[in-house]
Amino acid sequence: MNPIFQHPNYLLKRQAIALTGKFRIYDPLENLVLFSEQKMFRWKEDIRVYGDEAKTREVLSIKARQIMDFSAAYDVVDTEMNQKVGALRRKGWRSLFRDEWEVLDENDNVKGLLFEDSMGLAMLRRLLLGSWLPQNYDITFGTTRVADLKQNFNLFRYELNLDFSMDVARTLDRRLGIAAGILLAAVEGKQSN
Repeated sequence: MNPIFQHPNYLLKRQAIALTGKFRIYDPLENLVLFSEQKMFRWKEDIRVYGDEAKTREVLSIKARQIMDFSAAYDVVDTEMNQKVGALRRKGWRSLFRDEWEVLDENDNVKGLLFEDSMGLAMLRRLLLGSWLPQNYDITFGTTRVADLKQNFNLFRYELNLDFSMDVARTLDRRLGIAAGILLAAVEGKQSN
């Protein structure tokens, strides 16, 4: 596996002023390790992730299975290895009040959940405070928390800390965790625009 996926934590930043979503992901030493730019006017989401900002080496793809599906599933593929890593499936109606996703393995078996911190805070964000109240997500496999995805308070751009340090057994593939962060940033970007 590519060594850029071996870090215990990352910082994802979405560029504030851009026609399309541009995401830069930094390692713990603040080196740029991944770059992604959403394409405009897509019926079906197809996000490509590169190992550099020049987009010379594609390392991941995140593709929606269907056009505009309320309970969308996104396949995550390691394009260097031509291998499906897993998938993320949004739980449609449940995500209206509190974001919730299923984390699937390469065979579409449910391995865990990705969910917003609490129903009360989620409702406050949606109805009253918006981006003034940063989002916080957990990924759990059973009762074990394997990742914490926490938004920094920043009025000018979206920043998300991806923390996998509690997953000492490495049960969550970092590629899938990073893809989850990019999807959350892309979805949040559409909701706040």
